[in-house]
Amino acid sequence: MAIEALIFDVDGTLADTEEAHRVAFNLAFERHRLGWTWNRADYRHLLEVTGGKERIASYIDTLAVSPAERARLRSLVPALHAEKTRFYTAAVQDGGLGLRAGVARLIDEALHAGCRLAIASTTTAANIHALLASTLGPRGLDLFSVIACGDQVRAKKPAPDIYRLALATLGLQPEQAVALEDSVNGLRSATGAGLWTLVTPTFWTEGGEFGAAALVLPGLGEPDAPLAGEPGCQLHTAGWLRFDELCARASPPPALTPLQALYRGLTT
Repeated sequence: MAIEALIFDVDGTLADTEEAHRVAFNLAFERHRLGWTWNRADYRHLLEVTGGKERIASYIDTLAVSPAERARLRSLVPALHAEKTRFYTAAVQDGGLGLRAGVARLIDEALHAGCRLAIASTTTAANIHALLASTLGPRGLDLFSVIACGDQVRAKKPAPDIYRLALATLGLQPEQAVALEDSVNGLRSATGAGLWTLVTPTFWTEGGEFGAAALVLPGLGEPDAPLAGEPGCQLHTAGWLRFDELCARASPPPALTPLQALYRGLTT
């Protein structure tokens, strides 16, 4: 069965956004005079919790405060997250982020081949729209047939809900699409929905348990910046992952007819 859609995660997959998110969280904490600062090591650990509001709530649960103070801090979560989103989208709109190497190329190759694009992310619609507009221009949103974001499902990654929503909206079966992820939680979500999954980790997610991934690469690569050791280490056709190779790897060969099976048996 042919691959008819690529389903992208956003944060870490389309772009390495996590440092911008971390800074935005800290600015929101400063605005509310909370005295909290998440350093890079803190934030790398906190990324094990998917969803910004959930991340703040998880952090609050680690604080040595009274039950009453914990309840007060938890009541601030929606406002803190909204403030953080404003800081983040402003940074993105100022052009502070770019797509990861190879992403724009793969998108163009997929669209040229008639493949549809979708997004399955736990981040907010505002964050997604800001990133797509900043990196892909006015056409950014229109390139994607489906944009499924975190607040549209009951359970966020690693639950498979967001990928199931994307597939249902596309009208496709799992074997007709490929998921592109960067994290363990994203991988669990995609494979839980039955998707063939490519993982390209970043600093924030490297070292994770990616054994369930169909393919793990340090990035997608570019003709003028091929991946080390490729082709030959994992890729077969070039030093960068081409759309045709991705589809060939993700599409199982058709079952042999009885006559083909008989002929193969006679020639081996």
